[in-house]
Amino acid sequence: MKGREGQLSQVEEMIERYGRCIELVSMDPHFHDITIGLYEKDGLLTVWTYSQKAGVEDRIERIRDQLCNLGGLVAVEGSRNQVRFPCGVLHSRPLKFLMPQAVEKDPKFSHPTGEMVLRDTRSPLTLKLTPHHSENRWVYQVSALGEARTAPFRLRAITMGFRKYGEMEQAGNFGVSFNCGHRHEPLVRLLFPFSRNISAVENMLESSAQRGQLTTGTAGFSPL
Repeated sequence: MKGREGQLSQVEEMIERYGRCIELVSMDPHFHDITIGLYEKDGLLTVWTYSQKAGVEDRIERIRDQLCNLGGLVAVEGSRNQVRFPCGVLHSRPLKFLMPQAVEKDPKFSHPTGEMVLRDTRSPLTLKLTPHHSENRWVYQVSALGEARTAPFRLRAITMGFRKYGEMEQAGNFGVSFNCGHRHEPLVRLLFPFSRNISAVENMLESSAQRGQLTTGTAGFSPL
């Protein structure tokens, strides 16, 4: 029992210092399969692990850098493992997609550049996102290239995907925006593929949650 109590006190110390663990990646495929958590306190996000393997601090810093690269977050000056959103608002839900990408993808992975276009998985359409500024906020307009009877239904489903996974708001017909009103292009590029197929993503999230069940109790994990 003493070891268990010591472990719990360590978790309590981590929660006090870094806040709740809002996303947990059970195995890092690029560094000894260690478990890595993303913690949040007062809008400050911290990448942290219990592992003490040699080189772990450098690996954590690389993951922090990928959060900036893939999600548009900003590194906290003087820290190797902390970031924040540049708009000052915590966008919690997208972090469930961003953190696994930052850990599991090739460390050199980056989003494609240029126009935001993607082939649909449920129709012959090519999907397109176009950002524009409207009424003091940035709106991402979803449109389709090609012809299909289901086009309006697909556009509606994709905007629903952004609202669900990005916590975005409806902005006119087939448009979405973040509640902060700011432009978050890296986040939108990250969420675009997931928005196409809600049912498949729900299965993915459920599978991920099951993999993390054995470790969540000792990481101070608090699901969103």
